[in-house]
Amino acid sequence: MQEFATKYGTVILQDSLEYMRDSIDLVFTSPPFALLRKKDYGNVEADEYVAWFENFAREFYRILKPMGSLVIDIGGSWIPGQPTRSLYHFELLIMLVRKLQFYLAQEFYWWNPAKLPTPAEWVNVRRIRVKDAVNCVFWLSKTPWPKASNRRVLTPYSDSMLDLIENGYEAKLRPSGHDISEKFQRDNGGAIPPNLIAIPNTESNSNYLRYCKEHDIKPHPARFPARLPELFVRMLTDIGDSVFDPFAGSCVTGEVCELLKRQWICCEIVPEYVEGAKGRFVMAYPSNNNKEANYYKILNPAVLWNGSSTEGYDDLPADGGKQRPTFEEQDHTLTKSENPQKSKVEKVQAIQPRLLDHRDQYNTE
Repeated sequence: MQEFATKYGTVILQDSLEYMRDSIDLVFTSPPFALLRKKDYGNVEADEYVAWFENFAREFYRILKPMGSLVIDIGGSWIPGQPTRSLYHFELLIMLVRKLQFYLAQEFYWWNPAKLPTPAEWVNVRRIRVKDAVNCVFWLSKTPWPKASNRRVLTPYSDSMLDLIENGYEAKLRPSGHDISEKFQRDNGGAIPPNLIAIPNTESNSNYLRYCKEHDIKPHPARFPARLPELFVRMLTDIGDSVFDPFAGSCVTGEVCELLKRQWICCEIVPEYVEGAKGRFVMAYPSNNNKEANYYKILNPAVLWNGSSTEGYDDLPADGGKQRPTFEEQDHTLTKSENPQKSKVEKVQAIQPRLLDHRDQYNTE
């Protein structure tokens, strides 16, 4: 059942298993994750997830062109009641490759710099894990040689690389074993990006959200940023190619394809989400200014190291955090870990010399 159409695409209010058509160049999707808490959009238990997804994956393989790609954004999950990770998304990947004969072209990791510290129980309360801020993004294909070009997604050169291109570089074998030839200083128009994708998920004032508010529509609660599908649509498809999202949600994939002039189809089974998706194609408001940062800093884990193995830090829990700390114990740990008589500036100034000494120990090149 067609719900609405645009110049380049169509939104279908129907289960994608019942709809899927042939001749697709790219299937890009973020299916419901196997989360501990049930969501309004529906999500499957971790122990049932692989079997549930296999039905869709067989259809993806059927409809993809020989040189086409399947890209899946999928978040991890935790085992109920304990601070250990589920393997469901890795089991899914193994099923796709070993059973259905997809090739793993490359794995990516989407890092959301704005992600809140979760799960709160293990991260904020017991403080025995760090926040989970990375999704796996699996790029799969029907052939080892899918259609692709990283020239479509180059990033700006660093200042040091620009200096190298301008002033040259002495070709030599580096201590690491890498043989740097004269070709290294060639200007290729930009740097090849890594498979770590840093994109904040901070949409707050978009056409979509304004449309939903004006029409009293509940926005989809699990939207991914447009920059994520944009990377793969640009790298893996040409203008006029076909893109399919079987779990469309608010239709971010469709919006990106519309702007990039790809033919697209999005399937969604919740009528309210389809109704809200119309807001992505209503240009009644000016486009948002792109205010998101171009670079994000990943701090060294030792940046706050104080030169001592124990000074200024709470002792590790003997039971691994199994016993939940009381509020009094949490306050005691905070008092023990911080010196309230020092300002933040004083703490940084005090620690800075030791940080420099610590780094110099390992500066071998």
